[in-house]
Amino acid sequence: MSKSGKNNRVRIIGGVWRGRRLQVADVPGLRPSGDRCRETLFNWLQPWISGSECADLFAGTGALGFEAASRGAASVLMIEKHPRAQQVLLQSIEQLQATQVRLHAGGAMSLIDDFKPDSFDLVFVDPPFDSNLGALVLERLDRNASVRQGGFVYMESPASAAGVIQAPQGWSLWRDKQLGEVRMQLFRRQVPDDERNLPDDGSD
Repeated sequence: MSKSGKNNRVRIIGGVWRGRRLQVADVPGLRPSGDRCRETLFNWLQPWISGSECADLFAGTGALGFEAASRGAASVLMIEKHPRAQQVLLQSIEQLQATQVRLHAGGAMSLIDDFKPDSFDLVFVDPPFDSNLGALVLERLDRNASVRQGGFVYMESPASAAGVIQAPQGWSLWRDKQLGEVRMQLFRRQVPDDERNLPDDGSD
C-alpha cells in the first residue's frame, strides 16, 4: 500500500532510466513491487528482456512495466482501472518520454479474453494481494495462448498464501522464491524441442 512521505515514489533500478523516481498514486491498496523483488526478477529475465513485447496487467505504480521498458523491452501494455493511478501513469509515461509504453484504462480481467494468440513474450501479474486472482489469470492466458512459446508469466502473491500456483499443462514453474512477505513465481510456456538450448543464467 502506498504511504505518504518518502515512500510516495518508486525508483527504476536498471536500464536507461536507472535511478529515475516516479510518483506513486495515493490509491488504497496500491503496493509497488519492491526493489529487491524487481532486481531478482530482472536478473532472471536478463537474457530475454531486450526487444520483448510485454503486458503489465495490474499496472498500479507501473514499477514492473517501466522497469522492463528501461531495460530494452520493445513494447509495454499497461492495464489499470483506477482513475487516479491512470493519471499518474500517464504523467510518468510523459515524464520518461516512454513511447514504447501505452496505457489501457480498464480492468485486466475484462481484457484478457480479447488478447490475440502469441501477443506477448512477458506478462507481469501483480494483482492486489487479497484478490487471489493469480491462478485465474494464468489459466486465461494459457487458454487464449496469449504468451508465445518460450515466453514468461510473472506472479507476485503474499508469501502467506496457501500453496503454490500450479503450472498449466505445457508450462513450467521456472523460478520460485520468497522475499520477505512476497512470493515470486515465474512461469514459462513450453519451448519447442529445437529451441530448448536458450540461455539459462541459473540465478535465484
